[in-house]
Amino acid sequence: MGWLFVQAASDATGCDTISLYAAAAARSTGTGSNDLTSSGSDHEMKPGALDEYLSAARSTLVRLEPANAYAATQRGALLVDIRPEFQRRQDGEVPGAIVVERNHLEWRLHPRSATRIPEATSADVEWIVLCHEGYASSLAAASLQALGLRRATDVVGGFLAWRATGLPLGPPGEVSAPRLAPEPDSLDK
Repeated sequence: MGWLFVQAASDATGCDTISLYAAAAARSTGTGSNDLTSSGSDHEMKPGALDEYLSAARSTLVRLEPANAYAATQRGALLVDIRPEFQRRQDGEVPGAIVVERNHLEWRLHPRSATRIPEATSADVEWIVLCHEGYASSLAAASLQALGLRRATDVVGGFLAWRATGLPLGPPGEVSAPRLAPEPDSLDK
């Protein structure tokens, strides 16, 4: 079984052409089967399948340790916090991070999306995705890369590692609203 990721090939804008590639080597089940099950049942999952998927996603990333992620933001990279509100309320937020709900991420960061945020100006923006522990952010960053945002990456260890490193944090209890799509000009008239 191999994992399939989509990789966008660059044209003049960096976002038009899509090609497919296998991101991980095939894994044998011991039976020679390449299906998604270990016993032939279509409803049984393989042990380790999620780990393989995560590993394949991470193979496309140049992941950043928290201190390196912070340094990147100081030179212009954009940190995107995809943690749910309850985690941000409980643990605090990273000052200056753009809060985007995970289910809106691709639409807010892609420069050709009608619902993009103003910072999504090109495929060359350096997006650094932050989740709680560094797992969901790896999958999210790989998804962004697959759409042509080739500089997308994430923080190793997520928010927990950021906090443990002693990097800037806001106080618990206060949360920012997620960034939504700007209102269309036509609605203002």
